Amino acid sequence: MPGEMRSDQRRQRGFTMIEVVVALAVVTIVLASIASLFGSVSNGARTIEQRITLIETARLIASGLLHGVDIPGDGLAGETLGHRWQVRLSPFGEVDPVPESPWTPQNVVVRIRSPSGATLDLETVRLQKRVGP
Repeated sequence: MPGEMRSDQRRQRGFTMIEVVVALAVVTIVLASIASLFGSVSNGARTIEQRITLIETARLIASGLLHGVDIPGDGLAGETLGHRWQVRLSPFGEVDPVPESPWTPQNVVVRIRSPSGATLDLETVRLQKRVGP
């Protein structure tokens, strides 16, 4: 029986080398998973932030250009807050305007390109005051 007591005492002294290696492997896997999760969350947040900036710039450009500004037939282009933009006009579909109406509908496409290369196309309709009789 004294031999049995010695083996019980050895087992109670600490962990075996295999147990330590397995525990370290589990901890490493958990930490790697957490780091990957933080990386993907921060990347997603950065993408959303860039998209919101692009949309707000589009709104700024559209609201400034579409109210009372005569846009030439070949459109306008420029740069605002580091975002390059371009405005193109075209007739609104196949709809014939009402002859008595003082307004002509126009299709307006605003294309914005952010410094990172992402683009956004904003399409809307604008009523242009009819010129002439």
